[in-house]
Amino acid sequence: MNLRDRLTIALMLAFQVNAQAELSIQITQGIDDPIPIAIVPFAIETGGIFSENVAEVVKNDLEQVGEFQALSGSNMLSLPSEEQEVFYRDWRILAQDYLLVGKINQQVGSQLVEVQYEFFDINREIKLAGEILTGNVTQLRDIGHTISNVIFEQVTGVPGAFTSQLLYIVSENAGPQNSIFRLEKSDYDGARPQVLLESGEPIMSPNWAPSGLDVAYVSFETGLPRIYIQNIASGQRRQITNYPNINSSPVWSPDGTKLAMVLSKDGSPDIYVQDLNSNQLTRVTDHPGIDTEPSWTPDGRNIVFMSDRTGQPQIYQIALGANSYDVERLTYDCFQCAKAQFLPDGVNLVHVRRETRQALYQIAILNIETLRVITLTSTSLDESPSLAPNGSMIIYATKFDGKGVLDAVSIDGRVKFRLPSSQGDVREPSWSPFLN
Repeated sequence: MNLRDRLTIALMLAFQVNAQAELSIQITQGIDDPIPIAIVPFAIETGGIFSENVAEVVKNDLEQVGEFQALSGSNMLSLPSEEQEVFYRDWRILAQDYLLVGKINQQVGSQLVEVQYEFFDINREIKLAGEILTGNVTQLRDIGHTISNVIFEQVTGVPGAFTSQLLYIVSENAGPQNSIFRLEKSDYDGARPQVLLESGEPIMSPNWAPSGLDVAYVSFETGLPRIYIQNIASGQRRQITNYPNINSSPVWSPDGTKLAMVLSKDGSPDIYVQDLNSNQLTRVTDHPGIDTEPSWTPDGRNIVFMSDRTGQPQIYQIALGANSYDVERLTYDCFQCAKAQFLPDGVNLVHVRRETRQALYQIAILNIETLRVITLTSTSLDESPSLAPNGSMIIYATKFDGKGVLDAVSIDGRVKFRLPSSQGDVREPSWSPFLN
């Protein structure tokens, strides 16, 4: 499938409703020695003025992850648009490691555009990548994100996640003792927000399907917490659970065939798994304590969860099909540990950590083999961490200036950015899988 087909499908999947809040990315911390890159403004060979500046989209993408520093256009000695116009010496004089050039052609009388880009390693004097991407003029931002993915992977060896998206919940006051809740979706940087669901009752725990086509969440629209699945493209919904008491925390299995969830229909909250094809429900834990916040190991064979069965919330793991008491405790050295999710390596565990009785909740990574803990955040009310699909960044909810905002931090703690909302409190982010 070529890029044009992928982008067309991506647009068809967008269930567009006017959004009420917009997130705007703010870099709060970058690395000390960012990689110098020159991103030359793309030449417009045919066509008019476009609503998106492709080169600017790429520049913002690469700078927002904190690892790159783009050269100012006013300092460029030339403005090449293709390989034959590139003189490596000029860019070495400017101390640049990499160079991106490109040009755009719009077909006469059509909304179709061709974007040609070429990416160079200045020091080795070689072209690392280059292709012609075709799409609608409304897809220029998607094309820019796609180019950013290529550059990021060429330089770091890690697939880029710039075409990924976010789910999150926005809540706003709507008068005395009334609030409006919205489930929204946006680009990874908060751009192009869309409302998927709006309600006068709480919406919680959004989670992406591995396909990127559906989302699961909890809605109180009937007055009780119930789990729903919604198709993003059509907006079609179906209610998955209607059990007494708690129905919460839906999380898709890696293969997309099951949902782990928390139910209290048989007494205390326990972990269950529902097969989405057969609707068969399997109880995974059975304990008088509170078992909640499930997530899956990358291989789909185990479920990680939080339990207070030893008196304080700690993180445990259980294999599917195991005896409900045959659990492995993963955390010991924190006062409270919660909301855990494995990195793709299956060894490092992202979680919310409270070290002492003080109400200081921070995002940390635990290596379950070496027991080494790295604390990534310095704020005090951090919650709901969610991993980027390439495993390089973690987005989470926190408080800033008295409002709920989304912050992101790299897994080494060196890069941080913030996504404050223009209005309302934002919470419970969920980062999408790869969508292209």
